[in-house]
This record gives sequence, C-alpha cells and structure tokens, in this order.
Amino acid sequence: MATKPIKQEVLAELLAVASPKVLTDLILELAAEWSDVRRKCYDFLKSNDSVSQALESRSEGEIIMALWSELAPDLDDLDAYGGGDYATSDHVAELLYQLYKQLKSKKVGAEYRREILNQVLPFIESGNVGLDDILYDVAYAACYNDTDLRGLAVAFEAMGGDWQVDHARRIYRRIGDRDKYLELRSRRMEFGVDYHDLSTFCWEVGDKEKALQVAEEGLRKGQGRMDELRCFVADRVKAAGDREKYMTLQFEQATDGLTLKKYESFKKMCHNDEWERYEPKILEHMKGAHRPERLKIHMHRKEYAEAMALLAKSHYPSIAWDCDDEIRIAKKLEKHYPEEILKYYLSGLGNLTVSATRKEYARKAKVMLKVRRVLVEVIGDESRWIKFAAKVKQDNIQRPAFQEEFSKVLPSWRELSL
Repeated sequence: MATKPIKQEVLAELLAVASPKVLTDLILELAAEWSDVRRKCYDFLKSNDSVSQALESRSEGEIIMALWSELAPDLDDLDAYGGGDYATSDHVAELLYQLYKQLKSKKVGAEYRREILNQVLPFIESGNVGLDDILYDVAYAACYNDTDLRGLAVAFEAMGGDWQVDHARRIYRRIGDRDKYLELRSRRMEFGVDYHDLSTFCWEVGDKEKALQVAEEGLRKGQGRMDELRCFVADRVKAAGDREKYMTLQFEQATDGLTLKKYESFKKMCHNDEWERYEPKILEHMKGAHRPERLKIHMHRKEYAEAMALLAKSHYPSIAWDCDDEIRIAKKLEKHYPEEILKYYLSGLGNLTVSATRKEYARKAKVMLKVRRVLVEVIGDESRWIKFAAKVKQDNIQRPAFQEEFSKVLPSWRELSL
C-alpha cells in the first residue's frame, strides 16, 4: 500500500485555516523571490473570471516583465562571454520565445512594451549573445503601431551597424516614410539585392522609369546575388515583348550557379532554334559548375563517358559527406562501366587491415555489398567475389566487431570458407 503524502496533507490543513491576509503575504513573498512563481500566479489568476479586464491588461504586462526577470541573468552572462553552453542558450531562447508570444497577443500596454524595448535593444546593439533572431523578433513584437515602429527604426539607426541600419531602412519603407527610406538606401548601393530593393520601391510608388533605370544599373554594377534583380527586369522586358533580352537574362540566371534544375528549366523556356544557339554556351558554363551538378547534367544528357570520367577523378565519399546523388549515379553507371565503378567502390573500403570503430565497420560493410553486387550481379564472376571476400574475412578474423557488422549486411558472410 502506498504511503500517504503526510506533508501535503499538513500543508493543506495549514492553508485551510490561514486568513486571506496570511495567504496573500505568503504568495507575494514567494512571487517576489522567484519570477517563475510570479508568472504562474498571473497565469492562474487570469483564468479566474472574477479578475477585471483592467487587471488582466496589467497582468499581461507583468507576465512579460516576470519573464524578463527570469531570463535576464542568463542573458547577461551570454552577452558578457559571447555565448554559452547549449543548455543555457536554449533556456534563454525558450523564455524569449514565450515573451515574444505574449507580446504578439496585442494585449500588452504601451508602458510595459517600452520597458521591454529598453531592455532588449542593448543586447541587439552588442550582437554578442548569439540569439539575434529571437531578440529582433521580440523587438518587433513590442511594436503595435507605426509610431512604435518609427521609434524602433530611430533606435536601430542610432546604433549605426549595417544590419541595424538595414532594419531601420526596411521599417521606414514599411511605414511609408519615403524620405528616410531613400536617405538610408542611398548609403549603400553595392549588391544586387540593394538595387532590387530600390527598384521595387520605385515601381511600387509609381516611378516606373526610375525603377527600370536603377535595375539596369544594378545589372551592370551589382555584386553578389543577382537572382531577384534579374527576375524583376526579365518580367518587365517580357511584358514589353523583348524576347531576345528576356532570354539573355534567363540564360544569365541559369548559368549563375548552374544546376540540373536550372539547366532543365532554361531548356524548357527555349524554342528549338534558341536552344541550338544557347546549348554550346551553357555546356561551356558547366566547367564552372559544382561537381555533383555536372555529374547530374551529364547523366541527364546520357553522356555516360563524361560522367564516368568525372566520377573516376574522386574516391567513394566517406560517411561524413552528403553525396547520395553521386552514389545513385554510380549505381546507374555500373552496367556501362562495371570495372571502373568497381574500382570506385573499392576506394570506399580504405585500408581493410587496420582496426576501426564499429560505426566505420558498418559503413564499410555497406560499401562491400556494392562491391559484391558489381562482381556477382553485373560482371557475373562469383568466384572472383568469393576469393576477394574470403581474403578480407581472413585479414580481419581477429576483429569480432568487423565480422559482426559484415555478417549483418552481406549474405553468406559467416559461411565463407577461409
């Protein structure tokens, strides 16, 4: 039989006979010492229908201040030391998210929201906590109207950092302050996204000629990511019926970081005569594409010799790499180039005469299964497989973990004769 919770019964009896004043004093004392207790008190009392609307509004503000009191010491430490352990960072992030959700309810009074902003902005300015995204989210959530947002923009602008000024600029654009937006926008026109931002602004306010001038200038001078800017111009020239310029922009878009997806998309856009003209150019750009994408494009074009030549220049990927596409391509090439692919798979086995971790043995066993498939099912030489596998087994006979992992994956491994 379970024992009765004597202490709980005694506490219940003491609470039952205590006066309201004593209970109030007890709760206030506990709430003053522990902010999480204070927050729970607010939540509990808010659920009571007898709490007035005015008190409920105040309680929402007190909840966020209680949350801030709870997370502030750890946040100070993260700021002082440039971050911290995962547990502390996760705990602070979770409390900040709860604070954000409270603010998003749109029930917090202006006085409390101003106080939270006063607390949050120094940490945004320092940028030393490692939780920038959620801190910015809290700051924005504390703004319920354009007046609040303007105040936030002024604070960001005063910080002077590029990222904070960018936020200020976006806020001014959002609230319709054209002069302030243009003032901040003119400070930096370097990247494609900068020109795209100004072009779309001009277009939205009706200055379409200026929008296109800015966009064309961006195409000539912009650095970095240009995708959005090219799309902006391409949509306009297409609407104007300029097919030649439209296709030129789409070609530039496709070959800027060429992938199989971009290759297929661009080819689909082309008329037959256009593809005849652009195909040699796009193939020339393949030389600068990432190797996995080059492999996929060669396979898509059924250029198996080129794909095999590219694959042969490397070793089978280690477990740490994300090369699923490459491995799938290797399998497709097995019947076309069995000996070359066999050599590729063998490179993934590494040194089979040294001890390793069980995890590494398990990885090698999966590669060994591919070796078996090529030798037995593709080349059709089972005796060659048995001879090779028997030697590998013999070389590792004193490694029980090796034998266990290989027997899990390879059929008849235990039955192999030495």
